[in-house]
Amino acid sequence: MGFIITIIVGAITGWIASIIMKTDKEQGFFLDIILGIAGALFGQWLFAKFSIPFFNSGSHVDNFIIAIIGACILLLILRLFNSKK
Repeated sequence: MGFIITIIVGAITGWIASIIMKTDKEQGFFLDIILGIAGALFGQWLFAKFSIPFFNSGSHVDNFIIAIIGACILLLILRLFNSKK
């Protein structure tokens, strides 16, 4: 059950990040899932690395926001690499 929830939350966070970064027309559902899961992992690592105090409660809302921020940062990095081509 946890795997299915991870896929669903990953899809939602990836989709929201792609809307925020205005890339939702360029990528599909599968990339949204990958982006959401990778963004969640990246965001958790980033916030733990720099000890950002705002998101220390560990609630589901905090984790969701961190996942969206991480996915947006990953989209920004991908955009920078794609613009050099």
